[in-house]
Amino acid sequence: MRILICIIAATLLGLPPATHAQRAGSVGGCDIRRGTLCTNANLNGAQLAGVNLANSQFTRSDLSGANLSGATLNEANFSSTELTGADFSGASMVRINLRSARLGNAKLVDADLRNAVLQNADLHAADLGGARLANADLTNARLEGARLDKADLQRANLRAAKLRGASLAGANLQGAILTRAVLIDADLSGANLDQAIFLNAQTQGCTGCP
Repeated sequence: MRILICIIAATLLGLPPATHAQRAGSVGGCDIRRGTLCTNANLNGAQLAGVNLANSQFTRSDLSGANLSGATLNEANFSSTELTGADFSGASMVRINLRSARLGNAKLVDADLRNAVLQNADLHAADLGGARLANADLTNARLEGARLDKADLQRANLRAAKLRGASLAGANLQGAILTRAVLIDADLSGANLDQAIFLNAQTQGCTGCP
């Protein structure tokens, strides 16, 4: 029988963060489980490391500062969700919907975002070092000052993305679309640009841009 323990109860019992995150049956009124429906929920700062929230829906919710490191979020819907400063390090986020989500200063190091939808998402100053973003849609995304060092962006759609001052050193941009992207003062040193499209991109002061 599955025991449901909320975050407060777990804290009182002195359980370590990973344990009570896994067993957090209800947080902020949300049933933390795969396929859950938690729209317009307040989960600010929630400890959800390692949980399985695949196919879940968190649209228009507040998860700013939440810890979702190592979580499974495949095909989840986080569109228009507040995720500022959230930690997704090492999370599995394949085909996740983050359209118009706010991820400023978020940690997505080594996260798996293949085929993710990030149209109009705000990722300014986010850390995506080593993240897998092959075939991801980053159309019109805000990535000013973001770190994408050694990220895999093969065939990613970065059309009109704002990458001013972003670091993509050693990134794989093979076949990526950067049409009308803003790459002013960006760093693409050592990046793989084979077959990448830079049509009408703004590249003033860009290191490594064609």
